[in-house]
Amino acid sequence: MSDRNDRNGVFTGGAGPGIPVRDVMKDDFGFEIPVESVPLPSKGAVYPPDSPLHGCETVDIRAMTAREEDILTSRALIKKGTVITELIKSCLIDKRIDVSKMLSGDRNALMVALRITGYGADYNVEAECPACNTKSKQTFNLSDLEIKPLQVEPVQNGANLFEVTLPITKKRVRFKFLTGADEEEIMIIQDRKKKAGGVGDNLVTTRLQFSLVEVEGKTDKALISSFIRSLPARDSLFLRQTIDQNEPGIDMKSHMECPSCSETSEVRIPLGATFFWPDAG
Repeated sequence: MSDRNDRNGVFTGGAGPGIPVRDVMKDDFGFEIPVESVPLPSKGAVYPPDSPLHGCETVDIRAMTAREEDILTSRALIKKGTVITELIKSCLIDKRIDVSKMLSGDRNALMVALRITGYGADYNVEAECPACNTKSKQTFNLSDLEIKPLQVEPVQNGANLFEVTLPITKKRVRFKFLTGADEEEIMIIQDRKKKAGGVGDNLVTTRLQFSLVEVEGKTDKALISSFIRSLPARDSLFLRQTIDQNEPGIDMKSHMECPSCSETSEVRIPLGATFFWPDAG
């Protein structure tokens, strides 16, 4: 089956100009940091022709080192919400790539690949049983995760833009898949609202405002924002499901067996603090 064949191969297995750069680990210790080729779920179809990612089905990364562990523990980056962006940027071989403009799904593929090459495929985390709600320690094999490739055509090659007609209002809308920059901005907005004492803020509306870019040819952001707030619930659900079902990325679902009720259930793997900091030993 073609989807099975799209499984990520890695899942199975700045000095200034004029300044000479030495690879100390290689030159002095005879060890080369491993480089892996990671398939992009988007297959590069959503990036413009001037992007180094245009039409690229894979990108090369090197395995994490202690330098990347410093990035993961940087309080400044954690506060800014840019830890993952800086981590991926540090490990990408092609430094021309703007990590913030990458689709969230492509970034997730790189993030999982970095975790596997850095610490191995076994991921120990507490998960909740859908059957009895009991939490237990589970071990998930990240190498078993499936790539969810892009299967819908953008309005034109090289554009992160997709079109659909809503079932109730019959309006023709165009949406995009969120990028790293979008996710970071959404997080900042949510954080500001919390600090301002906002309660019950609807993340659904916020994410739709970032995803929806055109309604019946109109692109004015204020107009689109008003349209979203007045959108019939069935149209809102249809649009969110369309985006979720077609967004390329990594399928983070796996199975767990509950030690309490013995049920085997499909669960979404929780991305806790131990994702990049596994238990020692």
